[in-house]
Amino acid sequence: MPRIRVTKCFDFEMAHALLAYNGVCKNVHGHTYDLQVTLIGEVLSKPGHPEDGMVMDFSQLKTIVNSKIIEIFDHALVINSITPEAQKQALAQTTERLTVVDFQPTSENLVTYFAGILQQALPSNVSLFSLRLYETKTSFAEWFVSDNQ
Repeated sequence: MPRIRVTKCFDFEMAHALLAYNGVCKNVHGHTYDLQVTLIGEVLSKPGHPEDGMVMDFSQLKTIVNSKIIEIFDHALVINSITPEAQKQALAQTTERLTVVDFQPTSENLVTYFAGILQQALPSNVSLFSLRLYETKTSFAEWFVSDNQ
């Protein structure tokens, strides 16, 4: 059976601030992120089965990514957990969607974090192949399973 890569694209709005960064990105600012999720797996060969010819139903992938990533990060303000407590409390008063992570919320760290989430959430018949997270139209971070084994 052939192994095929399939990709689904998602977009979401997210704000972040880079703690102690030496530049304007230390300030709260937002981006329209584009997340491309690529899976690899064998094409199902079961004539008559509703998923015959698929690696994974795109709607199933959409459900997983939306519930595990998009619903948490869309329209959220993401900050590093080591942000001073007073600053965290002040930011919490400005938004209902403050998400605190244990890392600097850069594209590189976010794409790695998302990979860990998805690897645990995918069904066993498919594997995460790669993720690409665009922060702007011209800037992105990529994560490949082959680079992280």
